[in-house]
Amino acid sequence: MLVQTKLYFTMAISGLVALGGCHNLNDGGVDIKNSTNGPISTTKINPQTTTATCDFDVSDTSLTNHGWTKAFDDEFTGDLSNWYVLVGGLHGELQCNEAANAQIVNGVLQITAKRETVSGPKTVNNDTTASFDFTSAWLSTKQSFSANSTTPKVRLVARIKVATGYGVTSLFWTYGNGVWPTTGEIDCVEAQGNTTKMYSTDYAYGTTPGHSLVSGSLLYNPTSSDLASCYHVYVMEWTQNSLNSYLDGNLVEMKTTVGAGGHINNLFGTSQYVSLNVPVGGWFYDKHLNPADIQCGTMYVDYVKVFTSK
Repeated sequence: MLVQTKLYFTMAISGLVALGGCHNLNDGGVDIKNSTNGPISTTKINPQTTTATCDFDVSDTSLTNHGWTKAFDDEFTGDLSNWYVLVGGLHGELQCNEAANAQIVNGVLQITAKRETVSGPKTVNNDTTASFDFTSAWLSTKQSFSANSTTPKVRLVARIKVATGYGVTSLFWTYGNGVWPTTGEIDCVEAQGNTTKMYSTDYAYGTTPGHSLVSGSLLYNPTSSDLASCYHVYVMEWTQNSLNSYLDGNLVEMKTTVGAGGHINNLFGTSQYVSLNVPVGGWFYDKHLNPADIQCGTMYVDYVKVFTSK
């Protein structure tokens, strides 16, 4: 997600409980400007195309039989009690995040971006009200996870069918409990709804609030099939000196401390909260995005799991 200008405030997890909601309006919403992210550079595209297997799945025992311990498991057969459901806008994005846009249907979490005019908190935990032309949902785990000296390996796993539609992005990522980016961020899946035969990964870290020291770490990964047509299993393996991305059991890329921005080791020992959301507009679409061209969609999440290992 590369939050950049988005999470300047301290993300004290106890304060992330959604307060209030967004209310339907009869008048139009104000224009919340997008970021100035430009077109994808060819230097940011993985030269290798990864084989994606439609409706791929993996058993827990494939990991637990090899020394991994399951630390978190939500297969969305009940409610959202494992998650904070955040309410409000986010700087640089067009939607108001609402609880109603995250629904569990037949054992699947559905996060839906919608075109509708509402009013709600200008940003999460903000008393200032703004108007919006879109809604979506943003979830964050109540439990945090860490690659550290006790559990030096962490695997973040999600089985997802990404959303389609120009102007929306499916996100599976983590952030730390502190001022961005001093406690880090790991972007496991970033899939733009208009280019669903690839997804990107990234991470962030910095010592100054609002400024990431990481550079050149964003990588778009082409895949052999449409990631929105069926479910795929995404894994990010986080260690002291690497972030290794897997798709449907295949190693897609490896980011290491000696390359890809040079700060992965600074993430070691930080606590990370897993996040799922489908923003409208934002960092992956430039400032010239025309709201009239936006096509809303739904991200489907079959499960989210976290495993740790020594």
